[in-house]
Amino acid sequence: MDQMGAVNSELEDLFQEKKRVRNPFVPMGAFITAGVLTAGLISFKQGNSQLGQKLMRARVVVQGATVALMVGTAYYYGETFTKQ
Repeated sequence: MDQMGAVNSELEDLFQEKKRVRNPFVPMGAFITAGVLTAGLISFKQGNSQLGQKLMRARVVVQGATVALMVGTAYYYGETFTKQ
């Protein structure tokens, strides 16, 4: 039972620091993704399908970069946590 308390204490210490402070690029990437998506949808609504397609492709790239940042951060902090 003591070990369970120690693990909870360690996890609380790990999550004390807010995630957005550790990697501010992830929320920024999500915001940029939402902005590009909105711009693409607006251009489709206005009838500019070529620009809309370019913006949708840009959204996929930005979204992929955001996911890569999330995975990389999780891997980095997972490795850091196990080494302690």
